[in-house]
Amino acid sequence: MSNGDAPDAATAAIEGELRFLDPAVYTSPPLLGRLLHPEFRSFGSSGRAWTRESYIDELREWGPAAGSPGTVTRMTARPLAPDLVLITFDIDVNARRAHRSSLWRRTEEAGWQLYFTQGTGFTPGDMDAPS
Repeated sequence: MSNGDAPDAATAAIEGELRFLDPAVYTSPPLLGRLLHPEFRSFGSSGRAWTRESYIDELREWGPAAGSPGTVTRMTARPLAPDLVLITFDIDVNARRAHRSSLWRRTEEAGWQLYFTQGTGFTPGDMDAPS
């Protein structure tokens, strides 16, 4: 697929991230599996680390109880290379807030896939400007 056949890299990565955040996607092993790169890794705001397989297994256990997709703010996309985009944003899910970052990689076989994601918890006071 040439770049002329698809949205630009930043737009494609944002679209992928928004699909990933949809509970209908992340609670469905087949849908989630298509979004995750074979070498996917994740570090959660809890400090836990996951591989692709352990992440799919854990989210399968959550099932429909996964609930709300949360409120996303300050999402930005920065292309790092022709086939790699960094997404950063904040998310609030039931008053639990996290700064999130994700790396999206484009492959010939599967298109844009989530390669890495990390969350860091924060409170609103953490956002104050330093004095």
